[in-house]
Amino acid sequence: MSEVEQLPDHRTRLEDRRQERFRRVEPRGKRVHTARERVEMLVDAGSFVETTPLRAAHGGGSGVVTGWGLIDGRPVVIASHDAAVASGAIGEVMADAIMDAQRLAISRGYPIVYINDSGGARVPDGILALHGCGGIFALNVEAQRRIPQLSLILGPCAGAAAYSPALTDWTIMVKGQGHMFLTGPDIVKAATGEDATADEIGGSRLHTETSGVAHLEVESEQEALESARLLLSFLPSHVGGEQRIGDAVPANPRAVEALPGLVPEKASVVFDMNQLIDGVLDNGARLELMPRHAGSILTLFGRLDGRPVGVVANQPACRGGILDAKSSVKLARFVEFCGRFGVPILTFVDVPGFLPGTVEEGRGVITHGAKVLKAYVDAASPKLTVVVRKAYGGAYIAMGAKSLGADMTWAWSNAEIAVMGPGGAVALLHRRALAAAEEPAALRDELAAEYRENVARPYVAAEAGIVDDVIFPEETRGRMTDALRMLTHGEGQR
Repeated sequence: MSEVEQLPDHRTRLEDRRQERFRRVEPRGKRVHTARERVEMLVDAGSFVETTPLRAAHGGGSGVVTGWGLIDGRPVVIASHDAAVASGAIGEVMADAIMDAQRLAISRGYPIVYINDSGGARVPDGILALHGCGGIFALNVEAQRRIPQLSLILGPCAGAAAYSPALTDWTIMVKGQGHMFLTGPDIVKAATGEDATADEIGGSRLHTETSGVAHLEVESEQEALESARLLLSFLPSHVGGEQRIGDAVPANPRAVEALPGLVPEKASVVFDMNQLIDGVLDNGARLELMPRHAGSILTLFGRLDGRPVGVVANQPACRGGILDAKSSVKLARFVEFCGRFGVPILTFVDVPGFLPGTVEEGRGVITHGAKVLKAYVDAASPKLTVVVRKAYGGAYIAMGAKSLGADMTWAWSNAEIAVMGPGGAVALLHRRALAAAEEPAALRDELAAEYRENVARPYVAAEAGIVDDVIFPEETRGRMTDALRMLTHGEGQR
């Protein structure tokens, strides 16, 4: 029989293999979409190219869909666990496929998105599975130095599988559907006697509110994929890559109008820092990360003058904007990430200090606070800082001070910068006079007002060159825009 006559049999076999590989298996449980559908929803329509689609382990497919596509026209690599194959467990073949995707992303300088839906290491593969998991982790670490890595938790992410998201930059979890834990409810029950559900051990609420292991909780698979696209829109494709600059959009007009009277005169009266940010940044899409964890610090991406920026701010509406161990970890992580990828860092300061007490000292607040200092010093991206009300003690330094390498710093005209607040300073400096006074409260108020005007007001810092200028609130956007244009002249593409 001639080769021409044999060709149809070969075509049939290939077509059969493709049909089997691409056959849709109805998602189980709360899952809505298959592994391949998730990828196709993530990338620009029709842009996904699967790599090694016929790769298979014994008894089925590889358990993962890998390839590359475009997001807003830029290449992105994706690895999507296929829960229809051995519950997405990571075996030798699956690990090899993921590592190939990681190497592609690292070598080309493309971001990588991991869509996690895995029960952990594949038990029948034994040590080969564990060896493969270790290889994935090693490449996670290598990728940290080169490209953004996002993890989406759209199902279980258990056992060894849970370490990979912890080695990536940002993790997004679907409420009631995504779970991350080293040991599941059954093993926990057998080992400790503790009765706990999957949500209690590793649900999205636990990890986005308490542990800080995950950074954004969303309601659906669709929202998780959309959030990943939005997050990538603020980032370059790789370390040293061009920033994507859009058209400048004016700040929210109502927020701008409210800026002059937004911050209360009394340091003890709260306000919402989001309203201040609304009056400075471009009025457009933003993404806050870790919004429900360590709420005294805000960390978010937005744009100023069309350029992506990372924003760090104390939140007076939550615990007065104080710093503690958890907020320090959150802050340091965000600043380090922005610095690594050249995203300008805007810092808005209203901080009473670090939270005192045995609990915080026991949590290692000194070490975690020091990590904030290191993150700012190491960050090579432009750093602009504004003291909008109070900035006391070591917390003033930690919030992007000039001494840590801020390129430009300003203070609003009602700001206070000092070693400690007026109340504490007066109690320390004038304790004998206060003890002897007939009306100590009146004397305390008088001395505090004197301290505030003569020591804490920002003109002392401005005269020393520690603050570049004292400004009115409504001048903030213009000053930051001018500084950012100067610091980034000729960089990025519109």
